Amino acid sequence: MTRGPGGTGADAQVWGDPVERAAVLARVRDAVLAGGRGEVAPRAVVSDSWRRSLAAHVDPDHGAPTHVYDEAELAALRESHPLAPVLPMLRTTLLEIADEAMHVMIVTDASGHILWREGAAGVLHLADDLELAEGFRWSEDSAGTNAMGTTLASGTPVQIHSSEHLVAQYHRFTCAAAPIHDPDTGEAVGAVDLTGPVRAFHPSTLALVSAAARLAENHLAARQAIRDERLRTKNLPHLAGLGEAPGALLSPAGRVLAATPHGWIDDRVELPGAGGRIALGERGEGVLEPLAEGWLLRLERTSSVRPRPTLALPFLGVPRPVARLDGRPIRLGARHAELLTLLAAHPGGLSADALAVELYGDRGNPVTVRAEMHRLRALLDSARNGAGVVRTGPYRLEARVDADFLTVRDAIRAGRLPDTGLIARGELLPTSDAPGVRALRDELDVGVRSAVLRRGDTAALWALARTPAGRRDAEVVERLRHVLPVSDPRHAELGTPDS
Repeated sequence: MTRGPGGTGADAQVWGDPVERAAVLARVRDAVLAGGRGEVAPRAVVSDSWRRSLAAHVDPDHGAPTHVYDEAELAALRESHPLAPVLPMLRTTLLEIADEAMHVMIVTDASGHILWREGAAGVLHLADDLELAEGFRWSEDSAGTNAMGTTLASGTPVQIHSSEHLVAQYHRFTCAAAPIHDPDTGEAVGAVDLTGPVRAFHPSTLALVSAAARLAENHLAARQAIRDERLRTKNLPHLAGLGEAPGALLSPAGRVLAATPHGWIDDRVELPGAGGRIALGERGEGVLEPLAEGWLLRLERTSSVRPRPTLALPFLGVPRPVARLDGRPIRLGARHAELLTLLAAHPGGLSADALAVELYGDRGNPVTVRAEMHRLRALLDSARNGAGVVRTGPYRLEARVDADFLTVRDAIRAGRLPDTGLIARGELLPTSDAPGVRALRDELDVGVRSAVLRRGDTAALWALARTPAGRRDAEVVERLRHVLPVSDPRHAELGTPDS
């Protein structure tokens, strides 16, 4: 294959002198547009863009971008655009470099409309001649191949040099652009671009623009996390108001921010065009209720859909665990209890390979796991008349899970003190030696101990001190001895300080 200038494979040659390279590219473009072959092949990203632009009837000799927005319309667009908050960061990152390199910094929306343009006065004057200005649409179907339009069309950072532009009047410019994605939807919300004269070309410009785009995405993600927490805090009472009915708080784009019961729904819901009802497959039908920000989703089962079972897993402090499926007790062997613990802790599911590691460590065999899972599924299904409580691909629980150890874990992770009744139960599956269970047990033990000692709550200290681990914990016992009134009869059960 003949290599084109720059890129990988057909795109993999060291960038040479920008003016000489521009001359080569001009001959390549003319040859390709004439239906022939140039001395080198154009880069794949360029030839693909030429095809899209020509299919949109862009004139290679006289094409020009479309003017879409006037100044008043632009002001409203800028104020409400998702990239407005990151503009100061982009200025800090790129503008000084753009000025020194005789480049202009441009930020577009997802359709290629230029919303912001800043840079050295001399370059801005040149850009005005080409209508490289606010309000013009620089998508490929409007302006042909260019870094802004091509990065939005391809979804990847792009550098377009001189005659790689389809339209002849842009050949005196070189440009590099990268898309900026919405962290909520993953869709591009715009692009950032550096454009300058051919003689000012530098191959590192693309890396610089790509880094600026990543910084912008990180900034947007941080802002989203703040919005998510605000939405959760404000609207959790709506979720709690559903009572026992399954429900979820959703972001405006359908991400699940909170759900009850834990893990009953996937991480994202495909939203319809408006509110109303939404199909949730085997779970039934959901009803979307609009909130000030986002949505409240509640499950409304149809008569043809069997309700999800409730699987209770009271596994704290019990050497011989018993699960309850819709209230019916099911005695479990140690391995089945470990499997249910791991699946409950990973509502998204685990593969046989992952379960093998969680159960047996590096020596784990997925074949053994599959056999155990087959037996566990048969045990649970027989207790519920053939309903699939455990699903495959990956292995996951198709049930409403009520697990005391998950309640404790959620409290710890939220910075709350777990209920004293749960603290008093003791360790998770205390006789289990499965690595995944040990890791979860250690997380709970450390978290509970830290929360109890930090709060100094008498009831919580007493509950912990009554467990096998708490009785051996000198700091816990001493802290309890300190907070109990001198006349409290529980001192006798603690023994003397030296006992």
